[in-house]
Amino acid sequence: MLRNLFLALATLLGAYVPALAEPPAATMYVNPQCSCCQGHANYLRQNGFNLTVKETHDMSLIRRQHGIPAKFQGCHIMLIDGYVVEGHVPASAIKKLLAERPNIKGISLPGMPDGSPGMTGVKTEPFKIYEISDEAKVFTVE
Repeated sequence: MLRNLFLALATLLGAYVPALAEPPAATMYVNPQCSCCQGHANYLRQNGFNLTVKETHDMSLIRRQHGIPAKFQGCHIMLIDGYVVEGHVPASAIKKLLAERPNIKGISLPGMPDGSPGMTGVKTEPFKIYEISDEAKVFTVE
């Protein structure tokens, strides 16, 4: 009887604990000469992401294919579970995106801010992570 109760509880908890599941596969497109992209990729792997890195010299084509406006462009682009993640976005913001599943194209930390994951330097202000859309709506601040 106790065994059956335990199995029922384990099954029930399994239905409500998706965070323990395998993270979705992600593909990051990077410029082969960029070392900070590899730094961000390593950071994401250390934070549990299942990441494949593809080198390309045509980042502008990939951005056009995924509709990334110039104002949201960062250093590299990642595709994960139906979303686009542009630039050195912290893992916590990506996890929030995947947990909340908003009806947006993706998120971006534009440019290459000092102190962001994979970048050198010191963080001097909170990072504004934007929704990728026609307007500059903030998704989260970290």
